Amino acid sequence: MTRCQVADRLAGLGDLYAECAGGDPWQWNEGRRLFLRRLATDLRRPGFALLIAEATSMTGYAYGFPVSDDGPRWPGLGRCLPAALRRIAVSGSLFAVSAIVVRPSVRAQYSGRDWNLARRLQRRLLADHDAVLGVTLVAHGDVQTLRALRSWGWRSPVPGTRAAPRHAPCRVLVLDR
Repeated sequence: MTRCQVADRLAGLGDLYAECAGGDPWQWNEGRRLFLRRLATDLRRPGFALLIAEATSMTGYAYGFPVSDDGPRWPGLGRCLPAALRRIAVSGSLFAVSAIVVRPSVRAQYSGRDWNLARRLQRRLLADHDAVLGVTLVAHGDVQTLRALRSWGWRSPVPGTRAAPRHAPCRVLVLDR
């Protein structure tokens, strides 16, 4: 989608995010507002891409942007990114998947299968940008998101190790194309 097309769909993107975030409905407005602010920041990044899945209504979406050593930084990524991933970023083959949002009724369907909607969206983002790896950040305490991402194929950057140092504010996960 172009930036203008995304701007035209902001309300729907925010609504689906709020619906999928869970929690109490009274918290949805604040979560929606913060999400839309992050989306507006990401939207300005070079190479930004957003994919939407629709049937009769929006079912899910995923978005991100290429990570390069000379471009704008993703907040928190610099402190968490292992040296091996920095080399991939310098080569232009690393793509940050900033968000994967899929309706709860669809999210867990066939989570371990290639045809799961979240898996298809994230892989399409990587393929469309010729990325070798996708990278995402997860807050240390966000066990629910970590479980979902791992069920969709995300892993620690170096098998058998922690996804980030203990002092890092987040975990880094990678996804092979």
